[in-house]
Amino acid sequence: MTTEATLPATSVSPTARQVWTRARGVVLALVLLLAAAVVIAAVRSDTRHGRLDPRSADPSGSRAVAELLADRGVSTRVVTTTDAAREAAGPDTTLLVAAPDLLTARQQDRLRTATESSGGRTVLVAPDEPSLGTLAPGVTADLAISLDSLLSPRCELPAARRAGTAETGGIRYRTDDPDADACYLSDGLPTLLRLPAATGKGDTVLLGAPDILYNDRLDQEGNASLALQLLGSRAHLVWYLPSLSDSSATDAGDRSFLDLLPSGWLWGTLQLFVAAVLTALWRARRLGPLVPERLPVAIRASETVEGRARLYRKADARDRAATALRSATRSRLAPLVGVNPAQAHAPEALLPALSARLQRDGQAPHALLFGPPPGDDAALIALADQLDALEREVRRS
Repeated sequence: MTTEATLPATSVSPTARQVWTRARGVVLALVLLLAAAVVIAAVRSDTRHGRLDPRSADPSGSRAVAELLADRGVSTRVVTTTDAAREAAGPDTTLLVAAPDLLTARQQDRLRTATESSGGRTVLVAPDEPSLGTLAPGVTADLAISLDSLLSPRCELPAARRAGTAETGGIRYRTDDPDADACYLSDGLPTLLRLPAATGKGDTVLLGAPDILYNDRLDQEGNASLALQLLGSRAHLVWYLPSLSDSSATDAGDRSFLDLLPSGWLWGTLQLFVAAVLTALWRARRLGPLVPERLPVAIRASETVEGRARLYRKADARDRAATALRSATRSRLAPLVGVNPAQAHAPEALLPALSARLQRDGQAPHALLFGPPPGDDAALIALADQLDALEREVRRS
């Protein structure tokens, strides 16, 4: 009695352990990236919470300034819309704009129209080029930021002279207005600029850095004195904190979609296109002749056939399997019956020669060699057996 060894079943589908082994590096990278994003968001939200908000007691808030102004009889009111800021502008009001660069061009135009003839004071905190052209015409920001945060007045502005040294170092400004008060110079350029209004008694103050308004910096040098004098010259202080909820910030007017896109979007798109082309060239395969390569191990033909058969079966590709069997059989039969191998797959060339060799009608070989694909696995197996029998018959004859 003989027994046959049973080979263990193999599967081309990866196991759960194999999937985890392959994917764990990517999963770990994603987890680390997510954790880093959460930590950065938490840190940034903690340090930026309530920045320049007179209601906030955080280190970067400005509640201390508002409390000191209240002790001097100056009321402080917070507004978050351009319309509210425009309505509050008046001769007895100081309007502080905490982030002028966040305002849209339309908001800046409306705010400038309301304040230039109001007779009050407008204080702009660290304005740069996006807002200077509209809110402070004739003033430009220097490209170099002041490296010294602590500066002395060196001007005739009474508020600056009384305050003395203060932490105003930041953005530096240039102007040709002979009536402007240029204070706290850094390399010859002011970090605090007061521009008198063309009409009326109002003025506009440009503050190069917000440090003198922070809770944790107010007790340093002359910061408190300078902040109180700049913001307490009128009976009322309106503190404008720009907000995304402001309807005027999202009003596009008559502008199209392309007008709303950032100015650098075209160059950014071009750079992405160039990067995509370079990536494609880097990843593309070099076209050229096939280069034979020795396999590191010897693979038995039976294993190759069995592996390909499993793939065909898994894909339910009986038509491809039948086509491969018939094509290989025709290629082997053509030389045996005297047909040019180049015409082995032409029925009009192969079938007559095959019928003459076997002395039979050509209908059966035609259905066998060029017929339709089998309908099930049993028919495929029968086709393989019939093709093998036909080849053996031709060889015997």
